[in-house]
Amino acid sequence: MKKENRHERKNKIILIISIIVFILGVIYIIYDILKNKKDIDDNTNILENIIINETEITPVKTERMLQLEELQNINTDIIGWLEIEGTNINYPVLHGTDNDFYLNHNYKKENSWAGSLFLDKDFDIANGSSNYLIYGHRNGQGLMFETLLKYANKNFYENHKTIKFTTLDEDALYEILAVFYSRVYYKNEQNVFRYYYFVNAKDEQEYNEFVKNAKNASIYDTGVSAEYGEQLLTLSTCEYSQKNGRFVVVAKKVKT
Repeated sequence: MKKENRHERKNKIILIISIIVFILGVIYIIYDILKNKKDIDDNTNILENIIINETEITPVKTERMLQLEELQNINTDIIGWLEIEGTNINYPVLHGTDNDFYLNHNYKKENSWAGSLFLDKDFDIANGSSNYLIYGHRNGQGLMFETLLKYANKNFYENHKTIKFTTLDEDALYEILAVFYSRVYYKNEQNVFRYYYFVNAKDEQEYNEFVKNAKNASIYDTGVSAEYGEQLLTLSTCEYSQKNGRFVVVAKKVKT
């Protein structure tokens, strides 16, 4: 009987040890599963952060932005592309060291009576400026900025309220806030709105003054205005009802 009792105790001990080993094994498996899940979650978060950061640092290039990069192989002065949907205005924008060269040269720097659309020489390409001031000729064939004069008709504006302007950094949409007639003023004329001097706002007051003057000069109310810091876009072309006349369209960047 004693031998049997010892045998039974031995079996019980073996069984208890087996159960403990089994429980420890299950605990280890559960721990390993939870640890692997945490590692997967952590890695997922890291990958998501990398994707987010890469998106912030390197924005997705649109087809038009990629086209601009290709065009710069032809001429590094090409800094943007201007388009008004439903019109003939669909051209590259140049930026030279003066405001004369592209009056009679195309984007390949070849002589051209039609010239090019070009950004005011004072615009700071590297750091940015308050106002993309873009000039262009007009002509009877409807090329360059000829179509811009159609904005004198509010019905035309109602159907063409936005302007697309693409740079190497972004594909942006601008909404029109003012349309007006102007001219190049003589130096001795006082209290006049020289819109063509506004590229870099030195402060909030100067920015707001420009927007206010543009709105006051507008031939109709667009219901759109701009706040200090919002990027502006101004298109300017000749207008022949007066000497040195100009026709101007001012827009602001649409918030995204």
